[in-house]
Amino acid sequence: MNMTPLTTHSRPMRDDADYWKMRDLLIQCAPITPVGLNWDMRRLDGKRFYNANDEENRLLNRPVQLWEDSAGRLLGYVLPEGKGDAYAQIHPDYRFIEDEMIAWAEGHLAAPAGAEGRLRLEFYVCEYDVLRQRLLAGRGFSKTDDWGIIRHMRLGRQPLTKPRLADGYTLRETRPEDLADCRRIADLLNAAFRRTFHNAQEYQNFTRQAPSFRRELDLVAEAPDGTFGAYVAIPYDAVNRWGIVEPVCTHPEHRRKGLAQALLQEGFLRLREMGGLEVTVDTGDMVPANALYDSLGFTEAYKSFAWVKTY
Repeated sequence: MNMTPLTTHSRPMRDDADYWKMRDLLIQCAPITPVGLNWDMRRLDGKRFYNANDEENRLLNRPVQLWEDSAGRLLGYVLPEGKGDAYAQIHPDYRFIEDEMIAWAEGHLAAPAGAEGRLRLEFYVCEYDVLRQRLLAGRGFSKTDDWGIIRHMRLGRQPLTKPRLADGYTLRETRPEDLADCRRIADLLNAAFRRTFHNAQEYQNFTRQAPSFRRELDLVAEAPDGTFGAYVAIPYDAVNRWGIVEPVCTHPEHRRKGLAQALLQEGFLRLREMGGLEVTVDTGDMVPANALYDSLGFTEAYKSFAWVKTY
């Protein structure tokens, strides 16, 4: 049977309508792609809604390119997360356009590197993804030693441990309608990740606008003095019944008490109770965090490496 050749074109992201198309593509592709090939939709929600200005779409300030067919159906897109990096999101039926997507990223997303005026571009690629590795190698990219891990677990019927919280702490849901609670979240994020830029309004806006937010899966361990010792959020993809753990953090003054572990255990129980089937967490290369997730029963780890080209 002869098939009519597919006609495609690419264009920049234009508006919020494009955002919803981009988000829908991630949800549509989740059950038909390996873990880590595309972003989870929470990651895109964060780029759109985790913002102190609830009217601003910061994605429109980035170079974001969409690929569509002649009927306007979205096939894939490329966007940066930071300077000099690129992330390709694609429907698996159209992976033959990836070389064009990588070429666009080389021309639009590379960042200056060093004093010589050269450019540098980075892709993170899962170990299983032989196609993208081959395409990148053919365009002069090289695999580096920088890596990260996405862990996956199907909740199924396996036994889940009930949490035991350290003495004096209270496990509860966050109260995002209370700006004081939002400030405590921002303070915890800044302390745990050694940052200064988190603020109450960005968190509150995310909880109000991001479709992936679930209050019953947004949990804190509150210390006797009212500060937050640990925080775990599990945004939810209701279509695919998939929980995405992001973030997990403990205040430096409250570590080694098992607080994050208890919040995760409670979160997994709640996730399964509401019908969730699967859970993932992107753990990066942090050894202590990976030891925690090993202890919680995650069954698979999908490792990715940075591929870099300097030109």
